[in-house]
Amino acid sequence: MIEELLFLFFLLLAILLVVKVGWGVLKYLVANAIIGLIILWFTNWIGISDVPLTALNVLVVAIGGILGVIALIIVYWF
Repeated sequence: MIEELLFLFFLLLAILLVVKVGWGVLKYLVANAIIGLIILWFTNWIGISDVPLTALNVLVVAIGGILGVIALIIVYWF
């Protein structure tokens, strides 16, 4: 009986830890994606780059963030 209770306790503890860490990573990725999209829009707006806002480019920026914007600008520059 005690083994089952300990198992359930540690299982619940592990689930809470995964959710807490996952939520922190998710917040970081969302913030990184928003900042990257703002930077891409701003560089297009002031004329530094001419990167079109296609679905693939938005996906690269959403995943890569600021580094994704830099990579896209370099790719479209050459």
